[in-house]
Amino acid sequence: MDTEYLTIVEKQPEINSKILIPNTSIQVVRFQLRFHTIYGQELFISGNHPLLGNGNLDKAVAMQYDNDSFWSVEIDFSVNDDLYEPIHYQYILCNANGVLNFECGDNKVLDPSFMSSPNITTVDAWNYAGYYENAFYTEPFVQVLLKANHTEVAVAIPNKTTHFFKVKTPLLPKGQTVCLIGSCKSLSKWKTNSPVLMSRNEGEDYYAVPLDLTTDLFPIAYKYGVYDTIQKTFIQFEQGNNRILYEPAQKLQQTILHDGFMVMPNLSWKGAGVAIPVFSLRSENSFGVGEFNDLKLLVDWSKKVGLKLIQILPVNDTTATHSWTDSYPYAAISAFALHPLYLNLDLLVDAALEKELVKLKLNFNQLNALEVVDYELVTKEKIQFIRKVFDKKKKTFLIDTNFHQYFLQNKHWLEPYAVFCYLRDLYGTADFNQWPKFQQYKIAEINELTAMESVAYDTIVFHYFVQYQLHLQLKAATQYAHENGIVLKGDIPIGIYRYGADAWQHPNLYHMELQAGAPPDGFAVKGQNWGFPTYN
Repeated sequence: MDTEYLTIVEKQPEINSKILIPNTSIQVVRFQLRFHTIYGQELFISGNHPLLGNGNLDKAVAMQYDNDSFWSVEIDFSVNDDLYEPIHYQYILCNANGVLNFECGDNKVLDPSFMSSPNITTVDAWNYAGYYENAFYTEPFVQVLLKANHTEVAVAIPNKTTHFFKVKTPLLPKGQTVCLIGSCKSLSKWKTNSPVLMSRNEGEDYYAVPLDLTTDLFPIAYKYGVYDTIQKTFIQFEQGNNRILYEPAQKLQQTILHDGFMVMPNLSWKGAGVAIPVFSLRSENSFGVGEFNDLKLLVDWSKKVGLKLIQILPVNDTTATHSWTDSYPYAAISAFALHPLYLNLDLLVDAALEKELVKLKLNFNQLNALEVVDYELVTKEKIQFIRKVFDKKKKTFLIDTNFHQYFLQNKHWLEPYAVFCYLRDLYGTADFNQWPKFQQYKIAEINELTAMESVAYDTIVFHYFVQYQLHLQLKAATQYAHENGIVLKGDIPIGIYRYGADAWQHPNLYHMELQAGAPPDGFAVKGQNWGFPTYN
Protein backbone atom coordinates (compact mmCIF):
# COMPACT_ATOMS: atom_id res chain seq x y z
CA MET A 1 0.00 0.00 0.00
CA ASP A 2 1.13 3.56 -0.59
CA THR A 3 1.46 4.80 2.98
CA GLU A 4 5.16 5.44 2.65
CA TYR A 5 4.57 9.19 2.84
CA LEU A 6 2.31 9.26 5.89
CA THR A 7 3.28 11.85 8.46
CA ILE A 8 3.26 9.63 11.52
CA VAL A 9 4.58 9.94 15.08
CA GLU A 10 4.93 7.67 18.06
CA LYS A 11 2.06 7.75 20.55
CA GLN A 12 4.16 9.57 23.18
CA PRO A 13 3.10 13.21 22.75
CA GLU A 14 6.58 14.58 23.34
CA ILE A 15 8.03 12.69 20.34
CA ASN A 16 7.46 14.12 16.90
CA SER A 17 9.76 12.04 14.70
CA LYS A 18 8.59 10.06 11.72
CA ILE A 19 8.67 6.29 12.20
CA LEU A 20 7.92 3.28 10.04
CA ILE A 21 5.62 0.41 10.80
CA PRO A 22 7.58 -2.79 11.50
CA ASN A 23 7.97 -4.50 8.17
CA THR A 24 7.93 -8.12 7.13
CA SER A 25 7.92 -9.99 3.85
CA ILE A 26 4.46 -10.40 2.38
CA GLN A 27 3.56 -13.95 1.44
CA VAL A 28 -0.11 -13.99 0.44
CA VAL A 29 -2.28 -11.13 -0.79
CA ARG A 30 -6.01 -11.40 -1.37
CA PHE A 31 -7.09 -8.65 -3.77
CA GLN A 32 -10.77 -7.76 -3.44
CA LEU A 33 -12.51 -5.27 -5.71
CA ARG A 34 -15.91 -3.75 -5.07
CA PHE A 35 -17.49 -3.96 -8.51
CA HIS A 36 -20.90 -4.91 -9.86
CA THR A 37 -20.67 -6.67 -13.21
CA ILE A 38 -23.25 -7.84 -15.72
CA TYR A 39 -23.34 -11.17 -17.52
CA GLY A 40 -20.37 -11.65 -19.84
CA GLN A 41 -18.01 -9.23 -18.09
CA GLU A 42 -14.76 -10.35 -16.44
CA LEU A 43 -12.22 -8.62 -14.24
CA PHE A 44 -8.44 -8.87 -14.30
CA ILE A 45 -5.58 -7.41 -12.25
CA SER A 46 -2.25 -6.30 -13.69
CA GLY A 47 0.87 -4.99 -11.98
CA ASN A 48 4.64 -4.54 -12.10
CA HIS A 49 5.37 -7.98 -10.63
CA PRO A 50 5.91 -11.30 -12.46
CA LEU A 51 2.93 -12.88 -10.68
CA LEU A 52 0.75 -9.99 -11.89
CA GLY A 53 1.99 -10.11 -15.47
CA ASN A 54 4.75 -7.48 -15.18
CA GLY A 55 2.56 -5.01 -17.03
CA ASN A 56 1.91 -7.42 -19.91
CA LEU A 57 -1.86 -7.39 -20.48
CA ASP A 58 -1.74 -10.87 -22.00
CA LYS A 59 -0.50 -12.11 -18.63
CA ALA A 60 -2.95 -10.17 -16.45
CA VAL A 61 -4.45 -12.35 -13.69
CA ALA A 62 -8.12 -13.33 -13.95
CA MET A 63 -10.26 -12.64 -10.87
CA GLN A 64 -13.12 -14.70 -9.48
CA TYR A 65 -16.72 -13.59 -9.07
CA ASP A 66 -17.67 -13.65 -5.37
CA ASN A 67 -21.08 -11.98 -5.37
CA ASP A 68 -22.93 -8.98 -6.81
CA SER A 69 -20.56 -6.62 -5.02
CA PHE A 70 -17.12 -8.27 -5.05
CA TRP A 71 -14.55 -9.93 -7.27
CA SER A 72 -11.33 -11.32 -5.79
CA VAL A 73 -8.13 -13.24 -6.40
CA GLU A 74 -5.50 -14.60 -4.02
CA ILE A 75 -1.82 -14.42 -5.01
CA ASP A 76 0.80 -16.49 -3.18
CA PHE A 77 3.94 -14.39 -3.46
CA SER A 78 5.98 -16.89 -1.42
CA VAL A 79 6.44 -18.95 -4.61
CA ASN A 80 8.45 -15.98 -5.90
CA ASP A 81 10.64 -15.51 -2.81
CA ASP A 82 7.92 -13.52 -1.02
CA LEU A 83 7.13 -9.89 -1.75
CA TYR A 84 9.70 -7.35 -0.61
CA GLU A 85 9.45 -4.58 -3.19
CA PRO A 86 6.47 -2.21 -3.72
CA ILE A 87 4.13 -3.17 -6.53
CA HIS A 88 1.80 -0.90 -8.48
CA TYR A 89 -1.36 -2.55 -9.70
CA GLN A 90 -4.48 -1.75 -11.69
CA TYR A 91 -7.81 -3.45 -12.41
CA ILE A 92 -9.09 -4.13 -15.93
CA LEU A 93 -12.66 -4.85 -17.03
CA CYS A 94 -13.13 -7.12 -20.04
CA ASN A 95 -16.54 -6.74 -21.64
CA ALA A 96 -18.43 -9.53 -23.38
CA ASN A 97 -17.34 -8.15 -26.78
CA GLY A 98 -13.67 -8.21 -25.76
CA VAL A 99 -13.32 -4.46 -25.29
CA LEU A 100 -11.11 -3.57 -22.31
CA ASN A 101 -11.85 -0.79 -19.83
CA PHE A 102 -9.04 0.35 -17.54
CA GLU A 103 -9.58 2.05 -14.24
CA CYS A 104 -8.10 5.55 -14.01
CA GLY A 105 -4.65 6.08 -12.56
CA ASP A 106 -1.94 3.75 -11.32
CA ASN A 107 -1.67 4.87 -7.70
CA LYS A 108 -2.73 1.64 -6.02
CA VAL A 109 0.50 0.53 -4.36
CA LEU A 110 1.29 -2.39 -2.07
CA ASP A 111 4.43 -1.58 -0.08
CA PRO A 112 5.78 -4.41 2.11
CA SER A 113 8.01 -2.03 4.07
CA PHE A 114 4.91 -0.73 5.85
CA MET A 115 3.35 -4.12 6.57
CA SER A 116 3.82 -6.11 9.78
CA SER A 117 1.89 -9.23 8.72
CA PRO A 118 2.67 -11.83 6.05
CA ASN A 119 -0.96 -12.03 4.88
CA ILE A 120 -2.69 -9.01 3.38
CA THR A 121 -6.22 -8.35 2.19
CA THR A 122 -6.86 -5.32 0.03
CA VAL A 123 -10.40 -4.02 -0.36
CA ASP A 124 -10.30 -1.74 -3.38
CA ALA A 125 -12.69 0.61 -5.14
CA TRP A 126 -12.74 0.90 -8.94
CA ASN A 127 -11.60 4.34 -10.09
CA TYR A 128 -13.87 5.20 -13.02
CA ALA A 129 -12.12 7.58 -15.44
CA GLY A 130 -15.21 9.76 -15.63
CA TYR A 131 -15.26 10.64 -11.95
CA TYR A 132 -15.21 14.41 -11.59
CA GLU A 133 -12.54 14.24 -8.88
CA ASN A 134 -9.92 12.69 -11.17
CA ALA A 135 -9.44 16.03 -12.91
CA PHE A 136 -7.95 17.40 -9.69
CA TYR A 137 -5.21 14.76 -9.64
CA THR A 138 -3.70 15.93 -12.91
CA GLU A 139 -0.35 17.75 -12.77
CA PRO A 140 -1.70 21.33 -13.11
CA PHE A 141 -3.80 20.89 -9.98
CA VAL A 142 -1.43 18.71 -7.95
CA GLN A 143 1.74 20.66 -8.69
CA VAL A 144 0.35 24.19 -8.91
CA LEU A 145 -3.28 25.05 -8.27
CA LEU A 146 -3.90 22.92 -5.16
CA LYS A 147 -0.36 22.54 -3.88
CA ALA A 148 -0.70 25.24 -1.22
CA ASN A 149 -3.72 23.44 0.31
CA HIS A 150 -1.62 20.71 1.91
CA THR A 151 -1.93 20.48 5.70
CA GLU A 152 0.52 18.59 7.90
CA VAL A 153 -1.21 16.28 10.38
CA ALA A 154 0.50 14.03 12.94
CA VAL A 155 -1.01 10.54 13.02
CA ALA A 156 -0.28 8.18 15.92
CA ILE A 157 0.80 4.62 15.09
CA PRO A 158 -0.65 1.81 17.22
CA ASN A 159 1.63 -0.95 18.46
CA LYS A 160 -0.36 -3.36 16.30
CA THR A 161 -2.00 -2.46 13.00
CA THR A 162 -4.90 -4.54 11.72
CA HIS A 163 -6.46 -2.12 9.22
CA PHE A 164 -5.33 0.75 6.99
CA PHE A 165 -8.01 3.18 5.88
CA LYS A 166 -7.27 5.17 2.74
CA VAL A 167 -9.47 7.66 0.91
CA LYS A 168 -9.08 10.52 -1.55
CA THR A 169 -10.63 13.96 -1.67
CA PRO A 170 -8.80 16.64 -3.65
CA LEU A 171 -10.33 19.96 -2.67
CA LEU A 172 -9.86 20.40 1.07
CA PRO A 173 -8.46 23.88 1.75
CA LYS A 174 -5.45 24.67 3.89
CA GLY A 175 -6.16 23.85 7.54
CA GLN A 176 -8.53 20.96 6.90
CA THR A 177 -7.99 17.21 6.85
CA VAL A 178 -10.02 14.02 6.55
CA CYS A 179 -11.26 12.26 9.67
CA LEU A 180 -12.84 8.86 10.33
CA ILE A 181 -15.86 8.16 12.55
CA GLY A 182 -17.81 4.94 12.96
CA SER A 183 -19.91 2.58 15.04
CA CYS A 184 -17.13 0.93 17.08
CA LYS A 185 -15.11 2.16 20.05
CA SER A 186 -11.95 2.68 18.01
CA LEU A 187 -13.92 4.99 15.70
CA SER A 188 -15.41 7.06 18.54
CA LYS A 189 -18.88 5.46 18.31
CA TRP A 190 -20.05 8.27 16.01
CA LYS A 191 -18.94 11.00 18.42
CA THR A 192 -17.81 13.97 16.35
CA ASN A 193 -15.85 15.58 19.19
CA SER A 194 -13.12 12.91 18.99
CA PRO A 195 -12.76 11.68 15.39
CA VAL A 196 -9.76 9.71 14.12
CA LEU A 197 -7.63 12.12 12.10
CA MET A 198 -6.05 11.05 8.82
CA SER A 199 -2.88 12.30 7.14
CA ARG A 200 -1.73 12.94 3.58
CA ASN A 201 1.82 13.69 2.62
CA GLU A 202 2.39 16.55 0.20
CA GLY A 203 2.24 15.29 -3.36
CA GLU A 204 0.38 12.11 -2.43
CA ASP A 205 -3.26 11.35 -3.26
CA TYR A 206 -4.57 9.37 -0.33
CA TYR A 207 -5.42 10.42 3.20
CA ALA A 208 -4.56 7.41 5.37
CA VAL A 209 -4.51 6.13 8.93
CA PRO A 210 -3.44 2.77 10.45
CA LEU A 211 -5.64 1.38 13.23
CA ASP A 212 -5.85 -1.58 15.61
CA LEU A 213 -9.41 -2.90 15.55
CA THR A 214 -8.66 -6.13 17.45
CA THR A 215 -11.19 -5.49 20.24
CA ASP A 216 -13.99 -4.16 18.02
CA LEU A 217 -17.06 -6.04 16.85
CA PHE A 218 -17.66 -6.51 13.13
CA PRO A 219 -19.20 -5.49 10.81
CA ILE A 220 -18.35 -1.84 11.43
CA ALA A 221 -20.28 1.07 9.93
CA TYR A 222 -18.23 4.18 9.27
CA LYS A 223 -18.00 7.42 7.32
CA TYR A 224 -15.31 9.89 6.42
CA GLY A 225 -15.61 13.50 7.43
CA VAL A 226 -13.85 16.86 7.31
CA TYR A 227 -11.96 18.24 10.32
CA ASP A 228 -10.66 21.76 10.91
CA THR A 229 -7.11 21.42 12.29
CA ILE A 230 -6.94 25.09 13.28
CA GLN A 231 -10.23 25.38 15.17
CA LYS A 232 -9.93 21.70 16.17
CA THR A 233 -13.57 21.06 15.30
CA PHE A 234 -15.49 18.57 13.19
CA ILE A 235 -17.02 20.25 10.11
CA GLN A 236 -19.12 17.71 8.24
CA PHE A 237 -19.67 14.10 7.23
CA GLU A 238 -19.30 12.93 3.67
CA GLN A 239 -22.59 12.49 1.83
CA GLY A 240 -24.25 9.17 1.03
CA ASN A 241 -24.82 5.96 2.95
CA ASN A 242 -22.57 4.57 5.66
CA ARG A 243 -19.64 2.47 4.52
CA ILE A 244 -19.45 -1.07 5.93
CA LEU A 245 -16.29 -2.94 6.92
CA TYR A 246 -16.78 -6.72 7.03
CA GLU A 247 -13.15 -7.91 7.25
CA PRO A 248 -12.44 -8.50 10.97
CA ALA A 249 -9.10 -8.25 12.71
CA GLN A 250 -7.23 -11.55 12.48
CA LYS A 251 -3.90 -12.85 13.69
CA LEU A 252 -1.08 -12.44 11.13
CA GLN A 253 -3.48 -10.56 8.86
CA GLN A 254 -3.74 -6.92 7.79
CA THR A 255 -6.49 -5.30 5.74
CA ILE A 256 -5.99 -2.30 3.46
CA LEU A 257 -9.03 -0.33 2.39
CA HIS A 258 -8.65 1.79 -0.75
CA ASP A 259 -12.02 3.48 -0.33
CA GLY A 260 -11.84 5.61 -3.47
CA PHE A 261 -13.22 9.13 -3.17
CA MET A 262 -15.06 10.76 -0.30
CA VAL A 263 -18.60 11.64 -1.33
CA MET A 264 -18.37 15.43 -1.36
CA PRO A 265 -20.04 18.25 -3.34
CA ASN A 266 -18.34 18.57 -6.73
CA LEU A 267 -18.85 22.26 -7.39
CA SER A 268 -16.41 23.67 -4.85
CA TRP A 269 -13.62 24.74 -7.24
CA LYS A 270 -13.81 27.36 -9.96
CA GLY A 271 -11.10 29.08 -11.93
CA ALA A 272 -10.76 31.51 -14.82
CA GLY A 273 -7.92 32.16 -17.21
CA VAL A 274 -6.73 34.25 -20.12
CA ALA A 275 -5.63 33.21 -23.63
CA ILE A 276 -3.17 35.36 -25.56
CA PRO A 277 -0.36 35.05 -28.14
CA VAL A 278 3.11 35.65 -26.71
CA PHE A 279 3.95 38.16 -29.44
CA SER A 280 1.22 40.43 -28.03
CA LEU A 281 2.94 40.69 -24.65
CA ARG A 282 5.30 43.43 -25.76
CA SER A 283 6.71 45.28 -22.75
CA GLU A 284 9.01 48.28 -22.30
CA ASN A 285 11.98 45.93 -22.17
CA SER A 286 11.00 43.89 -25.22
CA PHE A 287 12.69 44.08 -28.59
CA GLY A 288 9.71 44.90 -30.77
CA VAL A 289 7.73 41.79 -29.85
CA GLY A 290 6.46 39.93 -26.81
CA GLU A 291 8.98 37.43 -25.48
CA PHE A 292 8.99 34.45 -23.11
CA ASN A 293 10.36 36.65 -20.34
CA ASP A 294 7.31 38.93 -20.69
CA LEU A 295 5.11 36.05 -19.53
CA LYS A 296 6.27 36.88 -16.00
CA LEU A 297 4.56 40.27 -16.24
CA LEU A 298 1.35 38.56 -17.33
CA VAL A 299 1.69 36.18 -14.39
CA ASP A 300 1.91 39.15 -12.02
CA TRP A 301 -1.24 40.66 -13.51
CA SER A 302 -3.10 37.33 -13.54
CA LYS A 303 -2.30 36.76 -9.88
CA LYS A 304 -3.44 40.27 -8.99
CA VAL A 305 -6.84 39.86 -10.66
CA GLY A 306 -7.36 36.28 -9.44
CA LEU A 307 -6.86 34.26 -12.62
CA LYS A 308 -5.59 30.69 -12.45
CA LEU A 309 -4.45 29.90 -15.99
CA ILE A 310 -2.63 31.46 -18.92
CA GLN A 311 -2.97 29.86 -22.33
CA ILE A 312 -0.68 30.95 -25.15
CA LEU A 313 -0.94 30.44 -28.87
CA PRO A 314 1.61 28.10 -30.51
CA VAL A 315 5.23 29.18 -30.05
CA ASN A 316 6.75 26.71 -32.52
CA ASP A 317 9.37 27.78 -35.05
CA THR A 318 7.65 28.65 -38.34
CA THR A 319 10.71 29.92 -40.23
CA ALA A 320 10.31 28.63 -43.79
CA THR A 321 10.74 31.61 -46.12
CA HIS A 322 12.32 34.29 -43.87
CA SER A 323 9.42 36.56 -44.82
CA TRP A 324 6.29 37.93 -43.12
CA THR A 325 4.34 34.86 -44.27
CA ASP A 326 6.21 32.88 -41.60
CA SER A 327 4.34 34.87 -38.94
CA TYR A 328 1.38 32.47 -39.15
CA PRO A 329 1.81 30.59 -35.83
CA TYR A 330 0.15 27.35 -36.94
CA ALA A 331 2.53 26.51 -39.83
CA ALA A 332 5.18 24.88 -37.65
CA ILE A 333 8.29 23.54 -39.34
CA SER A 334 8.82 21.46 -36.19
CA ALA A 335 6.41 20.17 -33.60
CA PHE A 336 9.16 20.62 -31.01
CA ALA A 337 11.36 23.59 -31.89
CA LEU A 338 10.56 27.00 -30.39
CA HIS A 339 10.56 30.24 -32.37
CA PRO A 340 13.72 32.39 -32.04
CA LEU A 341 11.45 35.45 -32.11
CA TYR A 342 10.61 34.92 -28.43
CA LEU A 343 14.17 34.97 -27.12
CA ASN A 344 15.03 37.82 -24.76
CA LEU A 345 18.44 39.28 -25.67
CA ASP A 346 19.16 40.87 -22.28
CA LEU A 347 19.26 37.44 -20.68
CA LEU A 348 21.85 36.25 -23.20
CA VAL A 349 24.53 38.92 -23.00
CA ASP A 350 27.45 39.35 -20.66
CA ALA A 351 29.75 42.37 -20.19
CA ALA A 352 31.50 41.80 -23.54
CA LEU A 353 28.32 42.44 -25.53
CA GLU A 354 26.29 44.59 -23.17
CA LYS A 355 27.29 47.90 -24.79
CA GLU A 356 26.55 46.55 -28.25
CA LEU A 357 23.09 45.47 -27.15
CA VAL A 358 22.38 48.90 -25.68
CA LYS A 359 23.35 50.48 -28.98
CA LEU A 360 21.17 48.02 -30.89
CA LYS A 361 18.19 48.86 -28.71
CA LEU A 362 18.70 52.60 -29.23
CA ASN A 363 18.63 52.10 -32.97
CA PHE A 364 15.50 50.00 -32.86
CA ASN A 365 13.41 51.55 -30.09
CA GLN A 366 10.86 52.43 -32.75
CA LEU A 367 10.09 48.73 -33.08
CA ASN A 368 8.38 48.82 -29.70
CA ALA A 369 6.39 51.89 -30.71
CA LEU A 370 4.79 50.22 -33.73
CA GLU A 371 1.11 49.25 -33.55
CA VAL A 372 1.90 45.86 -35.04
CA VAL A 373 4.98 43.66 -34.91
CA ASP A 374 7.47 44.14 -37.73
CA TYR A 375 8.00 40.42 -37.99
CA GLU A 376 10.73 40.39 -40.62
CA LEU A 377 12.89 43.14 -39.14
CA VAL A 378 12.60 41.95 -35.53
CA THR A 379 13.47 38.38 -36.49
CA LYS A 380 16.39 39.47 -38.67
CA GLU A 381 17.95 41.74 -36.04
CA LYS A 382 17.49 39.19 -33.28
CA ILE A 383 19.09 36.37 -35.22
CA GLN A 384 22.07 38.53 -36.18
CA PHE A 385 22.70 39.51 -32.58
CA ILE A 386 22.18 35.96 -31.27
CA ARG A 387 24.89 34.81 -33.70
CA LYS A 388 27.30 37.31 -32.11
CA VAL A 389 26.44 35.93 -28.68
CA PHE A 390 26.92 32.38 -29.94
CA ASP A 391 30.36 33.21 -31.37
CA LYS A 392 31.42 34.52 -27.93
CA LYS A 393 29.95 31.63 -25.94
CA LYS A 394 30.40 28.68 -28.31
CA LYS A 395 33.35 27.09 -26.52
CA THR A 396 31.83 27.22 -23.04
CA PHE A 397 28.41 26.28 -24.38
CA LEU A 398 29.66 23.07 -25.95
CA ILE A 399 31.13 21.83 -22.65
CA ASP A 400 28.11 22.82 -20.56
CA THR A 401 26.89 19.65 -18.81
CA ASN A 402 23.34 21.05 -18.56
CA PHE A 403 23.26 21.54 -22.33
CA HIS A 404 24.52 18.02 -22.90
CA GLN A 405 21.73 16.66 -20.73
CA TYR A 406 19.20 18.71 -22.71
CA PHE A 407 20.72 17.55 -25.99
CA LEU A 408 20.52 13.87 -25.08
CA GLN A 409 16.87 14.23 -24.06
CA ASN A 410 15.94 16.06 -27.26
CA LYS A 411 18.36 14.68 -29.83
CA HIS A 412 15.60 12.77 -31.65
CA TRP A 413 14.14 16.05 -32.96
CA LEU A 414 16.82 18.68 -32.29
CA GLU A 415 19.47 17.20 -34.54
CA PRO A 416 17.19 16.73 -37.60
CA TYR A 417 15.66 20.18 -37.02
CA ALA A 418 19.07 21.89 -36.89
CA VAL A 419 20.23 20.09 -40.03
CA PHE A 420 16.99 21.03 -41.79
CA CYS A 421 17.53 24.71 -40.91
CA TYR A 422 21.08 24.53 -42.24
CA LEU A 423 19.96 22.97 -45.54
CA ARG A 424 17.00 25.34 -45.86
CA ASP A 425 19.32 28.33 -45.71
CA LEU A 426 22.05 26.68 -47.79
CA TYR A 427 19.68 25.95 -50.69
CA GLY A 428 17.42 28.98 -50.21
CA THR A 429 14.18 27.05 -49.79
CA ALA A 430 12.35 24.93 -47.23
CA ASP A 431 10.96 22.74 -50.01
CA PHE A 432 13.28 19.78 -49.59
CA ASN A 433 12.01 18.34 -52.87
CA GLN A 434 14.00 21.08 -54.65
CA TRP A 435 17.26 20.50 -52.79
CA PRO A 436 20.06 19.18 -55.04
CA LYS A 437 21.09 16.82 -52.23
CA PHE A 438 19.58 15.42 -49.02
CA GLN A 439 16.03 15.35 -50.39
CA GLN A 440 15.48 12.20 -48.37
CA TYR A 441 16.35 12.00 -44.70
CA LYS A 442 19.13 9.46 -44.20
CA ILE A 443 20.81 8.91 -40.84
CA ALA A 444 24.26 8.29 -42.29
CA GLU A 445 24.22 11.57 -44.22
CA ILE A 446 22.90 13.46 -41.20
CA ASN A 447 25.69 12.07 -39.03
CA GLU A 448 28.25 13.33 -41.52
CA LEU A 449 26.77 16.86 -41.42
CA THR A 450 26.65 16.95 -37.60
CA ALA A 451 30.21 15.67 -37.13
CA MET A 452 32.66 18.17 -35.63
CA GLU A 453 34.85 18.13 -38.74
CA SER A 454 31.90 19.02 -40.99
CA VAL A 455 31.82 22.47 -42.62
CA ALA A 456 28.19 22.64 -41.47
CA TYR A 457 29.02 21.97 -37.82
CA ASP A 458 29.11 25.55 -36.50
CA THR A 459 25.85 26.51 -38.19
CA ILE A 460 24.10 23.37 -36.93
CA VAL A 461 25.38 23.91 -33.39
CA PHE A 462 24.10 27.50 -33.58
CA HIS A 463 20.57 26.13 -33.90
CA TYR A 464 21.21 23.90 -30.86
CA PHE A 465 22.27 27.00 -28.96
CA VAL A 466 19.17 28.98 -29.93
CA GLN A 467 16.80 26.15 -28.98
CA TYR A 468 18.55 25.58 -25.67
CA GLN A 469 18.34 29.26 -24.72
CA LEU A 470 14.66 29.34 -25.69
CA HIS A 471 14.12 26.24 -23.56
CA LEU A 472 15.77 27.90 -20.55
CA GLN A 473 13.77 31.13 -20.88
CA LEU A 474 10.41 29.39 -21.36
CA LYS A 475 11.19 27.03 -18.49
CA ALA A 476 12.04 29.99 -16.22
CA ALA A 477 8.79 31.74 -17.15
CA THR A 478 6.82 28.56 -16.51
CA GLN A 479 8.50 28.05 -13.14
CA TYR A 480 7.69 31.64 -12.20
CA ALA A 481 4.06 31.04 -13.08
CA HIS A 482 3.93 27.87 -10.99
CA GLU A 483 5.54 29.57 -8.02
CA ASN A 484 2.75 32.14 -8.17
CA GLY A 485 -0.03 29.57 -8.43
CA ILE A 486 -0.66 30.06 -12.17
CA VAL A 487 -0.82 27.28 -14.75
CA LEU A 488 0.78 27.96 -18.12
CA LYS A 489 -0.97 26.05 -20.89
CA GLY A 490 0.34 25.67 -24.41
CA ASP A 491 -1.42 25.30 -27.74
CA ILE A 492 -0.39 22.64 -30.26
CA PRO A 493 -0.95 23.18 -33.99
CA ILE A 494 -3.21 20.48 -35.38
CA GLY A 495 -1.06 20.09 -38.49
CA ILE A 496 2.51 20.61 -39.67
CA TYR A 497 3.95 22.68 -42.49
CA ARG A 498 4.41 20.44 -45.53
CA TYR A 499 7.94 21.74 -46.11
CA GLY A 500 9.20 21.41 -42.57
CA ALA A 501 11.63 19.28 -40.58
CA ASP A 502 8.95 16.81 -39.49
CA ALA A 503 7.71 16.11 -43.01
CA TRP A 504 11.32 15.77 -44.20
CA GLN A 505 12.31 13.40 -41.38
CA HIS A 506 9.10 11.32 -41.25
CA PRO A 507 7.31 11.47 -44.63
CA ASN A 508 5.63 8.14 -43.85
CA LEU A 509 3.56 9.82 -41.16
CA TYR A 510 1.75 12.06 -43.66
CA HIS A 511 -0.32 11.96 -46.83
CA MET A 512 1.67 14.58 -48.71
CA GLU A 513 -0.73 14.46 -51.68
CA LEU A 514 -3.63 15.63 -49.50
CA GLN A 515 -4.39 18.93 -47.73
CA ALA A 516 -6.16 19.45 -44.43
CA GLY A 517 -8.78 22.11 -43.85
CA ALA A 518 -12.20 22.83 -42.42
CA PRO A 519 -15.69 22.52 -43.93
CA PRO A 520 -17.84 25.59 -44.69
CA ASP A 521 -19.30 27.41 -41.71
CA GLY A 522 -20.67 30.83 -40.80
CA PHE A 523 -17.21 32.37 -40.77
CA ALA A 524 -15.91 30.82 -44.00
CA VAL A 525 -18.74 29.99 -46.38
CA LYS A 526 -16.35 28.26 -48.81
CA GLY A 527 -14.54 26.34 -46.11
CA GLN A 528 -10.84 26.59 -45.32
CA ASN A 529 -7.80 24.99 -46.92
CA TRP A 530 -4.93 25.09 -44.46
CA GLY A 531 -2.49 23.46 -46.86
CA PHE A 532 -1.17 21.02 -44.27
CA PRO A 533 -0.69 17.37 -45.24
CA THR A 534 -3.09 15.01 -43.52
CA TYR A 535 -1.85 12.37 -41.08
CA ASN A 536 -1.35 8.82 -42.19
